[in-house]
Amino acid sequence: MTVDRWCVVAGDLTDQEWERLEPMLPSMAFQRGGRWRDHRQVINGILWRVDNGAKWDQIPERYGPAKTCYDRFARWEQDGTWARILQRLQADADAAGDLDWNGQVDSSVVRAHQHAAGARKGG
Repeated sequence: MTVDRWCVVAGDLTDQEWERLEPMLPSMAFQRGGRWRDHRQVINGILWRVDNGAKWDQIPERYGPAKTCYDRFARWEQDGTWARILQRLQADADAAGDLDWNGQVDSSVVRAHQHAAGARKGG
């Protein structure tokens, strides 16, 4: 019996989320140094780490090597992939009327901040 070590678990990207995200990712075409590990598997590993507040080396094996997850995360941070994805998703949400750009902040946050600032000044 063969067991597929990559399976969908709670917190992984849904098929709908993946279909939306996949076109924004770098090509999976063969490149110098070899082929990319499956983007969806690695992104699910990155999301698992973020959701759980874990260290990189604690990512479950089902997401592939932790080093691969870290390297992909760092590479895409450096080359702007994550920023482009965020910009695209925000633009799509804004066009659909799903974002509130008013930026309202609960006034208790301001009062707490002012009080803390006064306490540091000695008064």
